[in-house]
Amino acid sequence: MAKRKQYPLRIDPAIWEAIERWAADDMRSANGQVEWILRDALKRAGRLPSRPKAQEEGSE
Repeated sequence: MAKRKQYPLRIDPAIWEAIERWAADDMRSANGQVEWILRDALKRAGRLPSRPKAQEEGSE
């Protein structure tokens, strides 16, 4: 299993509060919500890889 990348994020407090409320509505952590938002944006833009790189490397 691939190790998750940690990244410090500077974000406007009002945006963070909105993410926390949205996360609570969806029964997710704020971190999980940010990841979901990013994944959804990548998918909509057609930039989400078909498979995670770790799976491609492990399938050989």
